Order: sequence, then structure tokens, then C-alpha cells
Amino acid sequence: MLELPNGKKIILFDGVCNLCEASVQFVIKHDQKDEFRFVALQSDLGREILNHIGISTKNIDSVVLYVPGVAYYTKSNAALQIAKSLGGFFHFGTAFKILPTSLRNIVYDYVAKNRYLWYGKKEACLIPTTEVKSKFLE
Repeated sequence: MLELPNGKKIILFDGVCNLCEASVQFVIKHDQKDEFRFVALQSDLGREILNHIGISTKNIDSVVLYVPGVAYYTKSNAALQIAKSLGGFFHFGTAFKILPTSLRNIVYDYVAKNRYLWYGKKEACLIPTTEVKSKFLE
């Protein structure tokens, strides 16, 4: 049985991707309501969560937003749900929902496919600083 924090949304991200790390840092900075917790897709807990919600670890190279007991979102739907939760100016990002999911995901997949080439890759997963360590699940 998964032991996850109550009332928190879990963002599963590529822990070796520089773009993904920058995105995590962006969400942490703008998460005024302290809604999010983070876990690398490559970690044991990341794989356990994916297994729990029925996503094959072989088929995922995307951000996953998991709202325990409610739903999970992948690709552009995850990004839009995160933007919606951040509120304020970022809520305007949800205007992209007028586009069909398939079209949004074509753009998402293109960026995902090229993210290592454009932004680089680390040898190991992100190690959070002391200030934000509590936001990361192990």
C-alpha cells in the first residue's frame, strides 16, 4: 500500500532531465498553496506509483500528475492541471484546453523527444536542497 501525504498532488518527473528539473523548480517557486510533492519517475517510489495507477514504466517519458484517490494526468493534460492549480497568471495557460488533446500532445511529444538534445541530461537524479527537501518524496 502506498504511503503518500494526504491532500497533496504528486508530480512524477524525469529526474535526469534538465528541462524537467527547471520545471520542478518553477512549480516549487510558484506553489503558493503548498499543493505539490515531487518524485522522480526513475525512483523506486516513482515506479511504485506508476504501477499503482496502471502506467507502464516502459511507455512513460512524460510528466505525470497524480491526485491520490481522484485521478491522474499525463503529458499536456498534466501540464494544464498543474498550471490551473498554480492559479493567478498561470491559470491563463488553461486556455490551451480549447485545442484538442491530440494536437496539444503532438507539441508536448515533440518537446519531450528533443528535451535531452536541447536542454541536456544529468548522470543522476536531482538531489533537492535542504530548503525544498520536504517537497520531495522518497
